[in-house]
Formats: sequence, structure tokens, C-alpha cells
Amino acid sequence: MTNPFLSTEKHYASRTHAAMKDVLMNPKEVGPEIHYYMMRGGVDQKNVTVLECGTIKGEYIKTYGHYHIGELDETYWIVYGEGCVILQKPAIAEDGSIIPDIIEEFQIIPVTKGSEVYIPKAYGHALVNTGNTYFVSVDNSPVDFTEKDPTSMPGHAEYETVKHMHGLAYYVIEHEGKPALIKNPLYKQIKQTITNGIPVIT
Repeated sequence: MTNPFLSTEKHYASRTHAAMKDVLMNPKEVGPEIHYYMMRGGVDQKNVTVLECGTIKGEYIKTYGHYHIGELDETYWIVYGEGCVILQKPAIAEDGSIIPDIIEEFQIIPVTKGSEVYIPKAYGHALVNTGNTYFVSVDNSPVDFTEKDPTSMPGHAEYETVKHMHGLAYYVIEHEGKPALIKNPLYKQIKQTITNGIPVIT
């Protein structure tokens, strides 16, 4: 048997409230010390993400959100709880760079235990816990285990664009006891929004 610990000193990582403030709708509000926990195993062992439940002044607990580098795609399998997967495809400039504030397509997908969601290459994405328990996913992304920056790991992902925009194109909030969307005002244009029945609050 190959020793899985030869490739890394640490499989575990977490996202603290301090690290998440960059992408929150209300960054000055109080939140849990840890928003979510990750066991990083890469393609062979898969990666496990566990989100706390609750809201921060109405916004549901979520992952930081990121874009993939290069041709990478991935699949999420939901193994516990209920929540949403957010996908957004940014506009691309002539030089191939992302145009951060213009989104070609935004989609939010409600999920529960047993759901499977494919993340195409070039789509930004995040998980949101809209339930009353932990929300647990498994994914098959490759992982660079080197922890260079606690808000920009694993190394296959690009977090700076999401950080610059203070989150993805919509925030997911609790409205009358159910999930709803509020547009992130920093985005100039969202050309297509697919809500799958989740209302947009204006």
C-alpha cells in the first residue's frame, strides 16, 4: 500500500471567520470562529468539506468561492445536509483574462444528500449551507497541499478575483425562512441568472 502521508504533512485545513470577511455581505458582523473544515485528499482520496450551519446577519454560511486554474473541472457529491451550489461563468477579455464584474451566466442549484453537481472548467463556484445541520460534500479536485496563503489554497484554485469582488455575483440569504438571493452591487452586469425557484430580493 502506498503511504498517503508521504505527499503532505497536513491534510486538514479550515476557514476562519477572519479569513471569510473578504467575501461576506456584512463583514463586520459576528460569525462562528470556523466557517468550514476541509480534509484534502486530492483525486485519489477525494476532498471532504464540512460547513457549519447558521447565518451571519441573514447570509447563510458558505465557502469562500473560487475559479479554477487552467482546464480543470470537478464534481461535487453531497453526502449530508442541504444547501446550494453556486456556479458563475465570467466574461473573458480578448487577452484571455477574466472580466471580474461581468458574468455571462449565474446559476444556483439546491442540493440535498445524494445530489451530484458537475462544475465545468472556467466556472467560479461555492457551496452554501441552507439547512439546520452540517452540510457535507465530497469532491474530486486535485490539490496542491502547500499552504501558501490561508485564503488562497489549495493551489489549483484562484481566489483573488472573488476576493476583489467581495464574493460571487449574489449573496444567499434567509428570507421568510427560506433561501433567497441578493445581488452583489460590485457586479456591473449578470447576463443570465438561473435561480431554480430561489427568489431574487431587490
